[in-house]
Amino acid sequence: MATTADIKNGKCIIFNHDIFQIIEFQHVKPGKGGAFVRTKLKSLKTGRVLDNTFLAGHKLEFARVERRSYQYLYKDDMGFNFMNNENYEQIAIPESQINAPEYLRDGDAAEILFHAEKEEVLGCELPQFVKLKVGFTEPGIKGDTASNTTKPAELETGAKIQVPLFVNEGDVIKIDTKTKSYIERVKV
Repeated sequence: MATTADIKNGKCIIFNHDIFQIIEFQHVKPGKGGAFVRTKLKSLKTGRVLDNTFLAGHKLEFARVERRSYQYLYKDDMGFNFMNNENYEQIAIPESQINAPEYLRDGDAAEILFHAEKEEVLGCELPQFVKLKVGFTEPGIKGDTASNTTKPAELETGAKIQVPLFVNEGDVIKIDTKTKSYIERVKV
């Protein structure tokens, strides 16, 4: 059994009959009273984030979570289908367990999180940045790079995103999958 001294960002614990990933933590030693650890936890099953405080030395149960590389194949009525690149095993994952399903293209790589003891799928994470081609947007205006104005654009996957005015149809752009926002235009 581990204690609060073993807490690190990214570690997973079993708490309230759920598996939570530690997003951030802070050890606090006030001048009066006992020390405690403030944490921000994210449920790997539901995605909800909660704040919790543990007393220093509190016993915690860590969960073994493995990240495995998979390749996205296709979507059907069972969900999104992925293939393990090592043994070619295929699994279907529901859309609710994927962090940014609107940016998936056939053949893209993703990491699938598994609870190691139960072999249970906990979620699927795309890389933090993806590069996609702009399928449709209004034409850009030459020299319009100084303003902070944006316009809607539809990507090759069908996802819609706000982009700067200088982005044109056919451009390849970099997108942050965590914030679902435009980062930069990419030279091809």
